[in-house]
Amino acid sequence: MPDIERRLTELGYTLPPVNPPQGNYLPYQRSGNLIFVAGQGPRLEGRLVYQGVIGGDLGLEEGQKAAQLCALNILAQLRHACEGDLGRIKRMVRLAGLVRCTADFGEQAKVLNAASDLICAVLGDAGPHARIASGTHALPSGMAVEIEAVAETI
Repeated sequence: MPDIERRLTELGYTLPPVNPPQGNYLPYQRSGNLIFVAGQGPRLEGRLVYQGVIGGDLGLEEGQKAAQLCALNILAQLRHACEGDLGRIKRMVRLAGLVRCTADFGEQAKVLNAASDLICAVLGDAGPHARIASGTHALPSGMAVEIEAVAETI
């Protein structure tokens, strides 16, 4: 078992099947050694798991769980893009996350930390990345969090 797959298992994570695009776009696009992963929501097998407003009907912990599911979906897309071999990820370059939240919620970074922590734990030295965490009043399908990513491959 390759190192990253072993780490996933040791950490208690299972990558979900890749979610199909919800519109007219590609789930990821390769440009040279970079893979751009389209925004991933907290979906599992196409079903939206975390829907709502963080700081409203959802709490910080639910937002963090939503971000973790987004991160797992990013890794699933990357595994697909790398023909099943996450060992081809040289580094995670960037995550950009949107948190659907109330106007007075100011802990977007704490929500996205859950995704960043998961990515770093799974990818090891290839995991640290640049990031932005922003709040918004609406996301497609009412999802609580959406995260896109850029990764460099070997």
